[in-house]
Amino acid sequence: MKLAALRRLSVREQAKIHFRLSNGMECVVNEQGVAQVPELRAKPAFDLEEELAAAGEFLLEPAGPRPSRKLARAEMESLAAAPTAAAHDHDDE
Repeated sequence: MKLAALRRLSVREQAKIHFRLSNGMECVVNEQGVAQVPELRAKPAFDLEEELAAAGEFLLEPAGPRPSRKLARAEMESLAAAPTAAAHDHDDE
């Protein structure tokens, strides 16, 4: 799973996706698909793609009344890999 897949999922679901970095910080991919590390105050000494590859648990925080939920890596990979509705809106004639 790549960061681009999480970015697409966050936009599609209108949800924030949180995951922990190895240094204890947290990455948040917001509803616009922007990945941020709120605690970061200087140039990072890590690569987000590598940190994502090591992440084992995620928090999906939907906008609106839906409750937040924790997801294991396999569940998040499954959600991120799900095809978008737009991919199925055309006819292959």
